[in-house]
Amino acid sequence: MVKYGLDYTRCRWILPLLLGIGVIFGIIALSGSGWLESQTLPYVHRASLWESCRRSDEGGEWTCESLMGYAWGRAAAATYLVGFILLCICFALAIIAFAIDTLRFNFIRGIGGLLFVAAMFSIMGLVIYPVKFSTEIEMTGVNMFSWAYGFGWTTAIMEICLGFFFCCLPNYEDQVLGNVKPTYFYSSP
Repeated sequence: MVKYGLDYTRCRWILPLLLGIGVIFGIIALSGSGWLESQTLPYVHRASLWESCRRSDEGGEWTCESLMGYAWGRAAAATYLVGFILLCICFALAIIAFAIDTLRFNFIRGIGGLLFVAAMFSIMGLVIYPVKFSTEIEMTGVNMFSWAYGFGWTTAIMEICLGFFFCCLPNYEDQVLGNVKPTYFYSSP
């Protein structure tokens, strides 16, 4: 980081900030009602991670059915929720790790490993949901997996990428802490 003009003291909060953004995206995915929506008229179907709602072709009130009555619905919600909880734990640990003046690089590598576990759980939930939803729930018309489902995938991708950053950061410990003597390419005559 120092080589390209980024001082460690100014940039030390970038990774926890990105984890915080991942937590926000996870909250949006968990609470969003747009996991599945009707794409064409009549808009008769929408679903979240927790429930599936329908209405008649003529319009009217939405009638909702909980997906927690299905084993796959509980499994999808539980695995995604476990991944989200692990992400929140990683966020708290990253704040603690980067708040200490002397970084514990093995601690940071552990956060990276925990992020990979969180990504695994999140991806399991994101795969179970569409596979079982499309086979178990009757859908009419053209439906699409929508914005909240996309936020779920964004969270999982962020967990994987940040896991790599947290695991690779200890390899550059001396550069980050400024313990490397700078090399100058100018030679005096």
